Amino acid sequence: MLRTEERQRLARERREEREKQHAAKETQILEKERKAKLQYEKQLEERQRKLKEMKQKEEQRRAAVEEKRKQKIEEEKERYEAVLHRTLERNQRLETRQKRWSWGGSVTPDSEGKTASKCSPSTANLKQAEAAVSKRLSSSAALLNASDRTRRSQLSPLDSSVISRLLAPTQASLARSKSAATLSAD
Repeated sequence: MLRTEERQRLARERREEREKQHAAKETQILEKERKAKLQYEKQLEERQRKLKEMKQKEEQRRAAVEEKRKQKIEEEKERYEAVLHRTLERNQRLETRQKRWSWGGSVTPDSEGKTASKCSPSTANLKQAEAAVSKRLSSSAALLNASDRTRRSQLSPLDSSVISRLLAPTQASLARSKSAATLSAD
């Protein structure tokens, strides 16, 4: 009987020992799972933080690029407006010069015929003088044009148009000389 009790006690102790070991293993497993879960959550938070930082950096970079683009567009707009303003001023100056040197009216063959019929014989002499003056002016203009053609080929289109505009008032000066001659004859 003593042996049976001894066996039962030993079996009970072994069972208790196994249960303790099993409980210890289970707590170890639970602790490992808890640590792994904490590690995973920590990694997840770190990853999310890094993604957030990357997004912020990307947004800042995009905002800087957009700001730079807007600034460049604004500078180009200002430059374009300045060029446009200068061009308009230049055109106005040229127009005022042309208006200053133009006669204000055109001389047509009809108007010349009407004035000739009303005028005295001295107007015929004036017309001959005008013809001589216009011949001289046209020949000098032809000489100028011939020598200027070589220079103009080296100029920009804007400069050559300005020069051709400046050479145009020779007809206006002819008209002024005609009117001056008519006034002096009267």
